[in-house]
Amino acid sequence: MITVEQAEKLILGQTREYGNETIPFEQALGKVLAEDITADRDLPPFNRVTMDGIAINYQAIKNGINTFHIKATQAAGDEPVAINELDECIEIMTGAALPVSVDTVVRYEDVEIRAGLASIHARDIKSGQNIHIWGIDKKEGGVLAPAGQPVTPAIISIAASVGKTHLVVKKMPRVVIISSGDELVDVHQTPSPYQIRKSNSYTVKAVLQQHGIQPDILHIPDDPEITKTQIQHCLQNYDVLLLSGGISMGKFDYIPQALEDLQVTKVFHKVAQRPGKPFWFGQYQDKALVFAFPGNPVATFMCLHRYFLTWLNATLGLPLALPVYAVLNKDFQFQPALQYYLQVKLQSNTQGQLMASPIEGNGSGDFANLADTEAFLELPLERNEFKKGEVFKLFRFH
Repeated sequence: MITVEQAEKLILGQTREYGNETIPFEQALGKVLAEDITADRDLPPFNRVTMDGIAINYQAIKNGINTFHIKATQAAGDEPVAINELDECIEIMTGAALPVSVDTVVRYEDVEIRAGLASIHARDIKSGQNIHIWGIDKKEGGVLAPAGQPVTPAIISIAASVGKTHLVVKKMPRVVIISSGDELVDVHQTPSPYQIRKSNSYTVKAVLQQHGIQPDILHIPDDPEITKTQIQHCLQNYDVLLLSGGISMGKFDYIPQALEDLQVTKVFHKVAQRPGKPFWFGQYQDKALVFAFPGNPVATFMCLHRYFLTWLNATLGLPLALPVYAVLNKDFQFQPALQYYLQVKLQSNTQGQLMASPIEGNGSGDFANLADTEAFLELPLERNEFKKGEVFKLFRFH
């Protein structure tokens, strides 16, 4: 049995490169950008008005003029209208291109308009106010979003603003989620008193979809030959196999033997942690990686976040996230010599500290408890008593 730190190091030693792909920008959310997004023109591409009001030449203010003849009204998208005299102005709307003959915008709140005349009643008018200067944000060709970051809604907005209808992103690994066991039935079925619905696969799928992966789902019955055949197919057709259940010491846990028969190299089996102690990890030639998680829902959920997502981020070239810490909000004890992942609910106190309140539930099979919690607090292996006010590393899953 190895430690959590050893397991993480071994897993991170198996990062892969899956290449790039070009996809429509609307489909890129959650993917990792593999190219810089650059400005196709200066931003903003003209002197843009930022307030509804009147546009004037500031020289008029310097000359003591504060009442102006309204020459025209200009909306956003209209061709700019020029003034010819200092006592003229243009009624102008937010987002419009500022005419070259004016240089200052006075908002409606500071103006009184009557009978075609606009009179300024504010005293602190400044030259160039309420104008977003041409090219001040970025020059043509400037990088707006560098490669190597997840595509967020903000990145989608940037791509749309510069006409990037397609984006080059890093390919995600092909992932299959495998459950096993005759005690599991489909979600739409009514289980017998001794069966349960196979919810783990859909939990894992939902997490992966949040990270831009669209996995397949497969269920294997408790049959050694079917187990071996199905896993062999998956090893040939997927980059990552995420298994839930069937890896412990039970009489019907056929997966470890199938992996051995198929010459999948075991990197490790069992980690000094709870939940998730029976976690199995291996590699098949240079093709596929196998993350075989325990079948208990909380164990699967924790291992997925603690190990697979850590590996995925490293594989995609994302920088390692700085650790987040939280303050334990009450005393807690845990006896076995295992690193414990305590489910917690979070809140901030008036000192700006992140406080973690334990919500223990009823063990790694209590999947309903996950809906009441937001993170796992990682409690160190070498201790069994943890005091209120101590600080520990946090792994958020909401």
